[in-house]
Amino acid sequence: MTLMDAPKYDAAKARRRTQIFSGIFGALAVFIVFMWFFTGRPVDWPWTWWMYWAGERDVNQFLQAVESNDMARAYGIWNNDFDWQRHPDKYVHPTYERFKQFWGQNSSDNDYGTILSHRVVARKKAGEGLIVGMMINGRKSAPLFLIYDGKSHTLDDSPFELTIPEQ
Repeated sequence: MTLMDAPKYDAAKARRRTQIFSGIFGALAVFIVFMWFFTGRPVDWPWTWWMYWAGERDVNQFLQAVESNDMARAYGIWNNDFDWQRHPDKYVHPTYERFKQFWGQNSSDNDYGTILSHRVVARKKAGEGLIVGMMINGRKSAPLFLIYDGKSHTLDDSPFELTIPEQ
């Protein structure tokens, strides 16, 4: 085929191709903005947004189980094993009895007393984990910091504390 035998320019086909690419780009932009809002507007790279959502969801479910005094469910969330009662010897840090002593309703071991409510006030990705800071029982003093491990999906006490923004 020579230059003189080239096909005729099809304006409708070119316009249709432009509309398809514009539609795909627009849908992708809307999806990214939706995911940013859905995951809590994290200030981080988009490929880490899912950890923000999963970590905050697990911490919320854990504290809701503690608030309702469902310690078996809370321990299952803590260890990411809802069938932990079939093999309790697998979890020794903390044992279920020690866990109940610390997180239970009449606990004197924690600084918060009976946990009745919580509110997430800070979160930050740290390595393979997500540190989540919560205000317990509407307190204005020291927040509770838990770390969500992104690989094992377990919770633990955070060795770090975050700066809580003034509200």
